[in-house]
Amino acid sequence: MNEFDLLNITSNSYQESCEQMRNELEKRPENQSLAQPLYNDPNMFRADLEQVFYKEWIFVGMTSEVPTKGDYFTVEIGQNPVLIVRDGDGGIQAFHNVCRHRGSTICTKHRGKVANLVCPYHQWTYDLKGNLLYAGTEMGDSFETSQHGLKKAHCKTAGGFIFISLAKEAPDDFDAYLATLEEYMEPYDMENTKVAVESNIVEQANWKLVIENNRECYHCAGSHPELLNTLLEWDDTNDPRATPEFLEQYERQAAEWDAEGIPHQHQDFDGLRNRIVRMPLKEGVEVMTLDGQQGCSKLLGRIKNRQLGSMRILHLPNSWNHMQSDHCIVFRVLPISAQKTLVTTKWLVHKDAVEGVDYDPERLRLVWDATNDQDRILAEQNQQGINSLGYQPGPYSETYEFGVINFINWYSETVRKNMK
Repeated sequence: MNEFDLLNITSNSYQESCEQMRNELEKRPENQSLAQPLYNDPNMFRADLEQVFYKEWIFVGMTSEVPTKGDYFTVEIGQNPVLIVRDGDGGIQAFHNVCRHRGSTICTKHRGKVANLVCPYHQWTYDLKGNLLYAGTEMGDSFETSQHGLKKAHCKTAGGFIFISLAKEAPDDFDAYLATLEEYMEPYDMENTKVAVESNIVEQANWKLVIENNRECYHCAGSHPELLNTLLEWDDTNDPRATPEFLEQYERQAAEWDAEGIPHQHQDFDGLRNRIVRMPLKEGVEVMTLDGQQGCSKLLGRIKNRQLGSMRILHLPNSWNHMQSDHCIVFRVLPISAQKTLVTTKWLVHKDAVEGVDYDPERLRLVWDATNDQDRILAEQNQQGINSLGYQPGPYSETYEFGVINFINWYSETVRKNMK
């Protein structure tokens, strides 16, 4: 089955799979991986789209990607093309990228700049707030343009991050996290950044395996030599593996952060679904480059201390991020099919930084290009094993894989809640 061959799934088989899915999630042992169909069955993949990606808040991009009026980018959530655009008042709008005439895609490029949104099929024209301006005289005198504006998606921004929800009524438990995200991102002034480089990797693995792999560093020592040049493996100061030396380093650097007014206290929301924590990198390390030294000569925002560590930001179901003194790295995960996932990585620098003068894109991306490819191989090998007749759910380590346990618990609870 290819990415969008969901129409071949009959209604009856889908409903039966949903019932099986609900039963599997209700009976699963809490600290074990999921049953095989939850990782490879097309019906259950469709349920993941409908119950998670079509109903929850999804990270799609950064406000600095649409810096001025008419700037836009597009993204696909399952079979739903979505358009993100900066309107004339400086606000960020999210629309279904679907013409109200006969449903054609309006913006066909990944990103661009427009005065108005014009459907290439029959030139129906919308303003940047989605109002229909022109449909031609062919529609007749009784046609009401006011009734045919673009359909909106819920959209919220905080600290430079853009989140959308395709639900009829978006979840209402998001604002406390957004307020904290805004506070913690203030030093970076993300509106005045730009994407220096972007990568897109298609992994032949279920999206949940991609997230599971990210939520633990149990595998790091054996798989990520480039990353471990700079990254400390533990998740926060409460990590049971954290050493006294690390805790002393944290206290010393935290005092420097406090002096500069840089937030760093661990924050989590909704059972760790949304999480922010600032962690030191290895002693003497500035940022996550191969040698640990600066990636860009221009610091971000009001930052003065290059040893700012990495502010790690988690948003389930589809994003993790590393905010550093001179560049930020944001990750977005979008499911394509039951065993195919798009992972997008963006490196952001100060908007005035000049490529080849202030930063070298290859230097910026080297560590995470290597890490992403290593993780792709791990996820794909994981998927191959799960597809085997020999697979059965296995136990997670409560010490090393507590982040995976947290993700799977959140996923299970969310699916069951949204199926009601």
